[in-house]
Amino acid sequence: MKKRLALIGCGGIGQYHLSHFVQFKDIVDLVGWCDLIPERAEDFKQKAGCGEAYTDWKQMLDETKPDMVFLGVPPYCHGEIEFELIKRGIHFHVQKPLALDLDLARKIRDAAEAKGLITASGFQCRYAENIVQPAIKFCKENQVVMIDCSRIGGVPGVDWWRKKELSGGQAVEQTIHQFDIIRYFMGENAEPLEVFSYNGRGFIKDEEWPGYDTDDLSTTVVKFAGGALGVITTGCYATSGNSFDSKVIFSTRDKRMEHKILGTTVIYGEEPPKDDGAADGFIVKGDGALKAAGGALEYRESIDAGVLCDRTFIEAVISGDGSKIRSSYRDAFKSVAFTLACNKSMETGLPVKVELE
Repeated sequence: MKKRLALIGCGGIGQYHLSHFVQFKDIVDLVGWCDLIPERAEDFKQKAGCGEAYTDWKQMLDETKPDMVFLGVPPYCHGEIEFELIKRGIHFHVQKPLALDLDLARKIRDAAEAKGLITASGFQCRYAENIVQPAIKFCKENQVVMIDCSRIGGVPGVDWWRKKELSGGQAVEQTIHQFDIIRYFMGENAEPLEVFSYNGRGFIKDEEWPGYDTDDLSTTVVKFAGGALGVITTGCYATSGNSFDSKVIFSTRDKRMEHKILGTTVIYGEEPPKDDGAADGFIVKGDGALKAAGGALEYRESIDAGVLCDRTFIEAVISGDGSKIRSSYRDAFKSVAFTLACNKSMETGLPVKVELE
């Protein structure tokens, strides 16, 4: 028998999930779509070709009785929904960040685990197989000394994002993907221990984005277990892609790895394999491409990591085995704690320890 799936939040991230769900009708019944804007929920119903549209999520739970729920609500909307899902014994997948209050996220985590629920968070970048596995291997086999990370972009066109009290700011709401992938690559023995962050404002004017009230940029110094140091810079001040080349660099004493999430992993300093004679210089390995050029190995992503992320959670609920989920609520909590520690440092002007538990 197929499991029943419902979605709360039919905005932009909901559209992302919907594009995946329609590929999973072999294993799930899509039973409900909920959004405060009725036209959005109705649009999802039409696009899916099934399920019912709602504006009241409790009514949806009562009537559709889903086995699992995907939450695509803004960061400031977490809490009541999760506790109701836990009370009803419904497994859930929640978008990042889990919450803007660490104590709230901790209570949700503990309550879900006590209920024995399968949980996951939307860190789909972990599922980009072709570029993630070489990166993990690099960090396992080499002692990383320094990490240099940047994510520079523009201001998203949603009202709540431009208010730091509602979104958490760019580090928490967007660049958390980079914070998370750093944790994932470095492993549990090299977790972030302490951060010190500066923020900057005044570059983005109110006439550009009326009501804008968040950081234009921030820079964080990180101390990791094992002694490595890192610098993570994030900004939404850019008006052109020419402004910056966003990536994460992992440096060892004799080589480095450059990772662009959902894009490429390039390793400098390792002996490349012999060219297979392909005209374009690429060597195909499995589902990905491996390029040898100038002493570097380049891996490129060729799959939709979001599809694999969503399906892994769904299959975990169906089987009752969550071991293949790469970002459970408990693990995602640590990445949220990492970013919220940066916010606290900006507020206090002091170094802040990362609360991983």
